Amino acid sequence: MKKNMEDEQKRDKPISKTVISRLPRYYRFLGMIEAEGVSKTSSSDLARRMGLTASQIRQDLNCFGGFGQQGYGYNVSELKKDIGDILGINNNYSCVLFGAGNIGMAISQHLNFSALGFKLTAIFDINKNLIGKKIYGVEIHDVSEYESLKEKLNPKAAILCTPDEVGFETTKLLYDSGVRYFWNFSHYNINKDFEDAIVENVHLNDSLMTLCYAITNDDKID
Repeated sequence: MKKNMEDEQKRDKPISKTVISRLPRYYRFLGMIEAEGVSKTSSSDLARRMGLTASQIRQDLNCFGGFGQQGYGYNVSELKKDIGDILGINNNYSCVLFGAGNIGMAISQHLNFSALGFKLTAIFDINKNLIGKKIYGVEIHDVSEYESLKEKLNPKAAILCTPDEVGFETTKLLYDSGVRYFWNFSHYNINKDFEDAIVENVHLNDSLMTLCYAITNDDKID
């Protein structure tokens, strides 16, 4: 889809994190629509499927430029590709995973990294029984090997599935090697010590307790 100068100027404006957080949902639902063999959709159809309003969808997409045509709607495949480009899912960023426990193993075994913009290049742990094993071709190394491998791996991001007590030293090891982007499954507060790091925190306990609150108070969580 062609973008004019006005559209490009829109991209230069700060985009709220709330809007950005909805982009993966748009991408996922468009993929579902595409799989149904549907070639065209509208903001109203997307709104019905996603539980949003058509106005909200148009506002979100307008943050990134002009999509669709008046009276036609959106070409499903083109819009999915455009959102994928905005998300950067074809960039294949190198990432490493620290902590091959239950969560780390589940992530490395069940996530399709290449479809999500990343390439898992190495896993690190201190468990001697795991060192040298491979998960779908990705080798588990001793944490002590990271220094000698960091230039070859050149990770853009890191996934932390480590115990809280080693959170600081693990993050510092990565931060000192140039990593600034973290997907954090630990309870260690990375931004407390590394303010400029970009962190996506995933706290499963918090999410389940929020559901518990909803049940206890019979409330709907937005």
